[in-house]
Amino acid sequence: MRRSEVLAEESVVCLQKALNHLREIWELIGVPEEQRLQRTEVVREHIKDLLDMMIEEEESLKERLLKSINFCRKELDTLCRELSLVSFEEKEESTILQIEKDLRTQVEVMLKKKKERMQELKLLQEQDQDLCEILCTKPYSIDRASVPSLQELDQFRQHLQALAETKASRQEEFINTKKQIILCMEELDHAPDTSFERDVVCEDEDAFCLSVENIAALQTLLRQLEMRKAQNEAVCEGLRSRIRELWDRLQIPPEEREALATFMTGSKAKIRKALQLEVDRLEELKIQNMKKVIEAIRVELAVYWEKCFYSQEQRQAFAPYFDGDYTETLLQLHDSELVELKHYYEAHKELFEGVQKWEDSWKLFLEFERKASDPSRFTNRGGNLLKEEKQRAKLQKTLPKLEEELKARIELWEQEHSKAFVVNGQKFMEYVMEQWELHRLEKEKAKQERQLKKTQQTETEMLYGSTPRTPSKRRVLGPNTPGKVRKPSKTPSRLGQRTVPLGRQGHDKENIELSGSILTGGCPYSAPLQHNLTVNSVASTYSEFAKDPSLFDCSPVGSQRELSKASRSDIPSRILNSTNIQS
Repeated sequence: MRRSEVLAEESVVCLQKALNHLREIWELIGVPEEQRLQRTEVVREHIKDLLDMMIEEEESLKERLLKSINFCRKELDTLCRELSLVSFEEKEESTILQIEKDLRTQVEVMLKKKKERMQELKLLQEQDQDLCEILCTKPYSIDRASVPSLQELDQFRQHLQALAETKASRQEEFINTKKQIILCMEELDHAPDTSFERDVVCEDEDAFCLSVENIAALQTLLRQLEMRKAQNEAVCEGLRSRIRELWDRLQIPPEEREALATFMTGSKAKIRKALQLEVDRLEELKIQNMKKVIEAIRVELAVYWEKCFYSQEQRQAFAPYFDGDYTETLLQLHDSELVELKHYYEAHKELFEGVQKWEDSWKLFLEFERKASDPSRFTNRGGNLLKEEKQRAKLQKTLPKLEEELKARIELWEQEHSKAFVVNGQKFMEYVMEQWELHRLEKEKAKQERQLKKTQQTETEMLYGSTPRTPSKRRVLGPNTPGKVRKPSKTPSRLGQRTVPLGRQGHDKENIELSGSILTGGCPYSAPLQHNLTVNSVASTYSEFAKDPSLFDCSPVGSQRELSKASRSDIPSRILNSTNIQS
């Protein structure tokens, strides 16, 4: 049940209660029945009049709503036709009040759309008028009295957009062409002499009519001026090209080039004359400095050969480098070779820099290796020896890593370019392995030389004995001082003078070399060989040698071992001879 119905029932109940209350009052007062009827009639009339008045007002409202609905429907139909829209469809089962409200709202919307369309049409027409005046075209054809449809407005907007693009295109073409025309006129020293030329050059850019005819005339004027300019420019450009070529070949410094910068553009008579004078001067200078120019290029070629790790065969492949006939053709060949070599270096710069880094590290490593085998390094002061050892150890670790990194990069490069990457005529890793092998052979050679020298010294001591030497009291690295020598004992032995066993002499000798003159920078002690050997001394020496030959022969070389064996086999005869002499 609606709340209004409930409220109506409550109103009836309230009215009934009021009438009952009146009857109770009348009963208490004692109002006669006739007066009760009259008063009840008065109450009924009041209520009836009030309800009739309310009903009349509501009926009037209903009529107004119906009239508004009819008016809005007619207005809405008209607006839909004018705006080319579909008629408004009312909702079914709607009340009069809702229908009137919906129709009135829709009419207001349609009126607003109509107003907006008319305002947009007016604005578009104004824009069209401005564009037509600039482009010298006819206005867009559209009925100004009727309301335009959305499609008509969209077509009008597209037309204006096309006109705006045409204007912008022609405006840009006009500005660019005007600039070129002004430049041509300046180059040709030409002043505007026709009304059209004056309009183009002197008038405001926005005031120029961008019609199709004017744009075509503009292009024609430009072509005429460019044709005249090209005739003068052809000669000047040829002179400029020759000047630049001679500048590069003769390596003219920038300061001298800058002096002619003002003449490197334009084609006026004075510019052409200045260019011709410069060409004549450079031609004469070229003849005078042909040899100097080619030699300068050769120096630069040599630099890039080094950077690119060219082998001797690769360098000799460029035969003109060794040609002594300094001609212009030879110069051109050198120029072409240098340009190609520079391009090759720049294209593979990272790889060449990596190889150069390895080369520098390798040279430093070899230098540390040389110092490590130099006995004079123990005279070091200031901690340089420790620093060198640390750097040497670091290089031993970093060199293999750098080689592996370069190997991976070079393999990738070779896959991409389908050719080998060579360093000094070899593949990089072959070149690296060759350097390591040469280093190993050098170390092996030095080792063999040391062992051979030691073997020879041992044999000499075995034959003639050795003078005992006493190491210096303090085994410190100091200034060069001769080691002290113990004087030979004057007490005779049973068969002659006593000699220090040869095995001990070998050890003492090594101590002297480590702490004495050879490693510390001191002068080696020398003494005449003792020929008065006794049988006991020589036999003692030989017995020690026979017990431990490793004290004297450390060489892995087979020839040195044979030499040592041959020396030992001759010792008995030498001993007998020595004994006979003593007797």
